[in-house]
Parts: sequence; C-alpha cells; structure tokens
Amino acid sequence: MELAPGQTAPWNLSAVRVRLIEPRERARWEALMRAHHYLGLTAMVGKSLRYVGELEGQWVALLGWASAALKCAARDAWIGWSPALQWQRIGLLANNNRFLLLPGPRVPNLASKLLGANLARLSADWQARYGHPVWLVESFVERDRFAGTAYQAAGWIYLGETTGRTRQDRERTLQTPIKALWVRPLQAQFRQHLLGP
Repeated sequence: MELAPGQTAPWNLSAVRVRLIEPRERARWEALMRAHHYLGLTAMVGKSLRYVGELEGQWVALLGWASAALKCAARDAWIGWSPALQWQRIGLLANNNRFLLLPGPRVPNLASKLLGANLARLSADWQARYGHPVWLVESFVERDRFAGTAYQAAGWIYLGETTGRTRQDRERTLQTPIKALWVRPLQAQFRQHLLGP
C-alpha cells in the first residue's frame, strides 16, 4: 500500500512486531538512524541492543537500548537507593537512547504500541545477551521537541526534568537541551531487585 508521507494508514496495530536486528541488518539500521534521527547516531555506551519495529513486514521504527545513565538525581531519589547500592546495581537498568519512527505514513498509536512490544521482550533479550535481566528502563526526551506522549501512553512514569548539564560539564558551563525523564518498571517487584540483599 503506497501512501504519501503525512497520510494516515489503515493498518492493523495487532500486526506490530518488534525484534532484535540480525547482524547483517546492522549497517542498514545505523544508516537509517544517521539519516533520520535528529541526533544522528553516536556510539551506544556500554551494553546495548538494537531493535527494528515492523508492521506488515515493513520497517517502521528503530529502537536502541544502552546502559543507563550512571547518575540521575530524580531517578535515583525515586528508586530510593544509596550511592553504594546504585553503583552496584546500575547495570540492572537500561536506557532507551534512540527511538525513531521512520518516514512514511502516519499510523495512530504506533509509537506506544512499539514501545509496549519492545518492553515485553527487552529483559529476556538482555538476559540472553548479557546474563542478567533489566528491571527498570529510562528515557530522556527533549522537551522542546517532543511531549513524551508515546511514553505516557505506554505506561511510563514522568519523573521531572534534567538540569541541562552532562557528566562532561566539569566547569558547569556546558549547556544541553532540557530533557524530560521517563521511567518504567518491567516488573511490579522491581524495587526488591534493586534494593534488596
């Protein structure tokens, strides 16, 4: 079905599929991310997984997950862990550092459906690749560009905004865009896994 960009497609969202990319697809994934994501593609820090979202066999989205931010005051306060425990267990979190809907027809509710489908398998995929699950995910959404509607619709929790500083800002002069922080537990007992013995 050929539709012009901006048109609404009558696709069935129950056909949405999110899967890990195959090694042979990595070059395509990276080229599309470089070409269409407003941040381009930089190295994904630490552990990472790359996914493609498909609808009726067509690539409609790319999702990238990497190691969580080492420190984030709002997230760390919300979890309630001590700095020592946070240092030990930060690897049990993952960061949705790239989410790209590819150019093409608009499909209402596609973004939240993709996020939900991805989260349904993320922890198991992380376990298979890295030997441990993920209990909580985070994403930083540039507030001047996006409202975070897809995250909200997919059940994520808004925790506040960043200060516009990065870990490289030793002199307190580097400014980056303010971002909204969204998190989502992948299991109801996530705090027991992050805070327990």
